[in-house]
Amino acid sequence: MKKILLASTLLCSMSGYALAADAVVVESPPEVYVAPVFNWTGGYIGGQVGYLWGDGDLDADDGSVASVEPDGWLGGLYVGYNYQFTNNVVLGIDADFAWTGADDDASAFDGGGTLIGSIQSELDWEGAVRGRLGYAVDRFLPYVAGGVAFGKMDAEIFSLAPASLGSDDDTAVGWTIGVGLDYAFTDNIIGRAEYRYTDFGDFDFNIGDGSGSVDLSTNDVRLGIAYKF
Repeated sequence: MKKILLASTLLCSMSGYALAADAVVVESPPEVYVAPVFNWTGGYIGGQVGYLWGDGDLDADDGSVASVEPDGWLGGLYVGYNYQFTNNVVLGIDADFAWTGADDDASAFDGGGTLIGSIQSELDWEGAVRGRLGYAVDRFLPYVAGGVAFGKMDAEIFSLAPASLGSDDDTAVGWTIGVGLDYAFTDNIIGRAEYRYTDFGDFDFNIGDGSGSVDLSTNDVRLGIAYKF
């Protein structure tokens, strides 16, 4: 009986060693962190500042002419919404409004080239509603944009004395096109740099007994910062 018990113990011990030898421990591969890709879909609201310079010509019904070239600062707000497709194309709509300090004091001449006075002009404000087309490269979004633009200009005419002959203002509607770059500093803070060309068409004025128009186009550069919802 003792021999049988001893043999059973030895067999059990050998079985345990065999099972331990056959056991294989498989380690899981280390997890690899993949940073999430930024998505541009969503609405935003922001503020902007910039500089504007313009080129225009005054043509009056009495034949007098002047070169009107306002320039100065601008600042305002913008809002919009973007939608990013699976191929990284981004479509959006953007609206903005800006007050400006762009003004000019230009000499006025009659039809024969004789100096007859001056015109003081100021572009009080401008705005636009535009469509945007961009291509997302993670947190970078280069884009083109274009649409309808509008603005308000004041004008005052002076004689050589000098004495004011009267003033008027008008609001004009034209078109605008531009290029820019948005960059997402965080998931919610979006920076913007942009160049824009705008053609307002004609601002029409009635001053004293005469009338005239200023055909104005402008260039501007802008920097903005927005909050993305």
